[in-house]
Amino acid sequence: MNNYELMVIFTPVLSEEDYKAAQKKYASFVKDNGGEVLHENPWGLKSLAYSIQKKTTGLYWVLEYNAPSDFNEKLKIQILRDETVLRFMATKLDKYAVEYNAKKRSGVPTGTEKVGA
Repeated sequence: MNNYELMVIFTPVLSEEDYKAAQKKYASFVKDNGGEVLHENPWGLKSLAYSIQKKTTGLYWVLEYNAPSDFNEKLKIQILRDETVLRFMATKLDKYAVEYNAKKRSGVPTGTEKVGA
């Protein structure tokens, strides 16, 4: 099992219920295919750096999960079929990234915080 992080940008025209349903759909897809969801982080509505399909904003969502190595191809097919997804990116995390994410979630200083703003 490998550690991965999935970032999805959904279309901004989704209602709050549809946004949550889409999150639940992909989290369930991970679990149903032998994976384990470690952390979900809905970022909400953010501006895009450039327009995608004539949209300047998107609903961001980040999912950290463990899954077998062949799972990402199945996930990619599911996401590409979904018309509500503008962009997505799945990244394999090394042990340092996993450790960093765990520290960040628990509130332990990671050494990258700004001092004295």
